[in-house]
Amino acid sequence: MLQSALRALDLSFALNARDLPGTPDIVFREVRVAIFVHGCFWHRHAGCRRATMPRSNIEYWRAKFAANVERDRRKLAELERLGWRAVVFWQCEIEEDATCAAQRVRALLRRVGVRDAACRSIEAPP
Repeated sequence: MLQSALRALDLSFALNARDLPGTPDIVFREVRVAIFVHGCFWHRHAGCRRATMPRSNIEYWRAKFAANVERDRRKLAELERLGWRAVVFWQCEIEEDATCAAQRVRALLRRVGVRDAACRSIEAPP
């Protein structure tokens, strides 16, 4: 849904960048912006009704979820050390309003001064 909304804004991007820490879902390489779309259940979106705890084998799930959250934190930090801006969107945010999420990405791209084909419809800030 986010990809479709970004394309509707005439933004071009790469998908699933396996060469970057955490394999970002959407990448704007020219400006070093990486977008992750995290599932609320697997990545433990705090306060979200989708971040439920399974009722059986609770200790396994606690450890699994804690490892997921720690890995996410490490990968975001690695990207930032490499000079990338990393942005996380939650599944529930995208499902609620993918267009709003895409506009937030466009605003970020404007702030970093995208002027070329990576973002054809955006002009650099004054």
